Amino acid sequence: MDYPFTVKLSLPAIDSYVAVARLTVSGIASRMNFSIEDIEDIKVAVSEACTNVVLYAYKDGQDGAVEMNCTIYADQLEIEIKDTGSGFDVNEVKARGLKEADEEATNLGLGLAFVESLMDECEVNTVAGKGTTVRMVKQLTSIGVV
Repeated sequence: MDYPFTVKLSLPAIDSYVAVARLTVSGIASRMNFSIEDIEDIKVAVSEACTNVVLYAYKDGQDGAVEMNCTIYADQLEIEIKDTGSGFDVNEVKARGLKEADEEATNLGLGLAFVESLMDECEVNTVAGKGTTVRMVKQLTSIGVV
């Protein structure tokens, strides 16, 4: 098999479709022989990133999509969760969530911190009014059961 290759998925930014993203990434990680524990971490990280899109990216009933790109390498899985929503300032959201009783900032900041703790790499790129990309990587360090 020639690496890397990418599996792309586009879903409506609706909470009931987050499970589809979870199932997709679970299947990919399983085929790559990630351990059960790593697969669970990947699924939770993808759920958190997708849920952030559903809850915060699109305002005032605006329709939108969650784009998930899974790039498969021989030794790692790279996942990008993208939206074209409102965007945000990562540092400002984290600071607001810690300083104020701002539920949206707190939940968004905690969700991103959770993703960072579960994955080997996590990078958030966002532009106000243009959207956000969360890029996360999990290294294939142990062989799971197929």
